[in-house]
This record gives sequence, C-alpha cells and structure tokens, in this order.
Amino acid sequence: MKLLANVIALLIIAACAITTLSAQDFRVSKPFTHNNLSIFLIRGADQYEKDNILTLGEAMENKEFVVYETSDVNELMVQNLSKTHDVFVQSGDIVKGGKQDRVLAVSIIIPANSGKIKIQAFCVESGRWEKRGSEDTSKFSSSDERIVSKELKLAARKAKSQSEVWNEVSNAQESLSANVGTSVNDKKSRSSLQLSLENKKVREMVDKYLDSLSEITDSKKDVIGYAFAINGRINSADIYVSNSLFRKLWPRMLKAAAVEAVAKMDKKAYSTVTRENVNAFLTDSRKGKAREEKVSSRSKVITRESKGEIVFEAVDSVRKIVIHRNYVKLD
Repeated sequence: MKLLANVIALLIIAACAITTLSAQDFRVSKPFTHNNLSIFLIRGADQYEKDNILTLGEAMENKEFVVYETSDVNELMVQNLSKTHDVFVQSGDIVKGGKQDRVLAVSIIIPANSGKIKIQAFCVESGRWEKRGSEDTSKFSSSDERIVSKELKLAARKAKSQSEVWNEVSNAQESLSANVGTSVNDKKSRSSLQLSLENKKVREMVDKYLDSLSEITDSKKDVIGYAFAINGRINSADIYVSNSLFRKLWPRMLKAAAVEAVAKMDKKAYSTVTRENVNAFLTDSRKGKAREEKVSSRSKVITRESKGEIVFEAVDSVRKIVIHRNYVKLD
C-alpha cells in the first residue's frame, strides 16, 4: 500500500508539473488578412529572457551546427559546435542535401558542445538515394523552407508515418502545380519538396503574401506567436518562449503559411475567422490528455490531443520551460 501511495503521489506531481508548463497567458490580435490567409498575432510575456538560443538556420549559417547523413531514412545525427549557445531545432524544418532531403520531426534543444545526437527525421524526397548536383552526401545544408501543409505536419508528428509523409508531399506538389499554373516538380528531382518550393512561380505568388503581411509584427515587442486561418478555417498556431525567438523564426513561418495558402487557394466564399474563434481553439487544445515522449537527455515532447485539436509542447527539462507549442486543428 505504501508503494502504491508513493506511485500515486509521483503521478500527481508529474501531472501538476505538466499543467504548470502548459499555463501561459496570451492575447490574440485582430486578423491581418491577404487574399485567403488570415494571421492572428499572439501577444504575451517572455517566459525566458536571455537571448542565448540560436535557431537551426542561424547556427548552420555560422558553421556552428552540423546535420549528418546516417543512411537511415528516419534518423539523422546533429552536432552543436558552439561553445556558448544552445540551438533550437524546430519540427518541420527542412535540411537539404545528403542522400535525400529530410524534414526534422521533433522540436528539441541541442546544447552547446553537444557531441553527436540522434534526431528523428522523415524523407521529403522519395526515390533519390545518391548525390544531387554538387551537394555533399555526408551532411546537409540549411534551408529557408519548412513543411507546408497541416496534413504534412500531422503525417510527421501525429501518424509518424514515412509513407504518409511522401503521400502528403505529392499532394502538396499537385495542389501547388494546379494553383500556380505549371508543374512545380523539378527535373533534377521530381519528388523533392524543397525544389518545388524553390519554383519561380511559387515564389512569385508567395511573395505577394509576404509583401502584405511580413511587417505586421514590426514595433510589437510582446508578440510570442501567431495563429493562421486559410479559406475561413483555422489551421495551426505556434507559440514560443520569447519574442526574441519568435522574431528569428517569423519570416520562415509566415512563408510556410503563405505557401499553404497558395496550395489551398479556393475561390469559394467563406466565413470570417474571429479572434474569439482562435482563443477557443487555443484554449480547447489544452484540454487534451497529456502524454510524454523523451527525445533527448534534456528535451521531451508533451502531446495533448482532444477531439478537434492537437498540441505538441517542446520542453527544455533543464530550464524547465516550454520552448515551443505547435497547435494543429484536426477537423
């Protein structure tokens, strides 16, 4: 009985810890809209005030972070070479090169002087398993691109299915091709999502969204995230531990949302999403039953799934803070 009581006590403590990590006050802005894409800014206080976390893009550009090929489709090795800065790897980030382009499957903190660490990944380029052009097959280069549909996010993070990821890449390419008026499948690798996102027609259409929406965060120092709706339907939201981290990631996050808006362009009339709708979405997402997955010695992911929403919380166990929350609408 004493052992059982101790176990129950530990479970209660763990549950309380998860609840504490989940609680974060925020305010949702009015929508900023271009065509079929509406962005809602999420404003709140920083949960971490130091600016010593690099993004994957920053670290790779500075030659302080390496992503190695392993010859395992669903696993890569990463290494943080910085002596002073941790690196935040966000689920959905694409790395290009190796034997095939990959998308990183989990949000995780890679500490300074990390040594080599395994990380989950999925292929977003079926069919290639060899050198492409002048790229290095032993390691990867950084990309400004991310996975670009809600369905792709769920295939990688919820279903964790390589076949579903490939299927959703193909669907995204097909939708983009239909809406930009030309095939986005590149002759160098027709299955490569990365190369499709580099397509000139895609970039031209996406740039119109960026020109309209990229400056909506300017002068707002309390923005820690955003939610977006496409064709009058809530899609996803991301909330970060600080305004500093959000600002670093905002350009590529907005670009990914814009690409998805292009892919899902629909001329049908649709209802307007309100800030009250977004507030309800974020609040309801917290109600799902929590389950934990340890992804490294200092990082874990807490997943909460309810009937219509799922949220993935990337926890830094050392700092005892949630670095990133990714909310996805399921219906």
